[in-house]
Amino acid sequence: MVETAPRRRATNAGPGRLLIAVYILFAIAATSRAGLQLATKFDEAPVAYLLSALAALIYIVAAVGLARAGHTGRRLALACCSVELVGVVVVGVLSLVDKQLFPDETVWSQFGSGYGYIPLLLPLLGLFWLWRTRTAAR
Repeated sequence: MVETAPRRRATNAGPGRLLIAVYILFAIAATSRAGLQLATKFDEAPVAYLLSALAALIYIVAAVGLARAGHTGRRLALACCSVELVGVVVVGVLSLVDKQLFPDETVWSQFGSGYGYIPLLLPLLGLFWLWRTRTAAR
């Protein structure tokens, strides 16, 4: 009997394609919003607008990581989803506790309420998908 090496399921197949599409959609939305805010009213709420730009960057890198589907892509997506989840929770809590901290909303304010809470669900779905497509022993 010949043993085969564990196979890794592709993160860019099946439901992973939808997840990548949502990440791309949020990357476009967050990049557009942050770009406009940074260009036109940076002095009003620099922390909020820079956080939106950071969120956009994380969405872009997560989408690329999920789309690459190799070892490096998986690690990249895992790092992005983890940082994204921590960011959404921390910014969500801070935006509720101290409204002065964020005079204008970010993508992650109030746990992403301005985006239907998808910014809170997206990293959870990303982490679940990475777990679901982990190495499968045959």
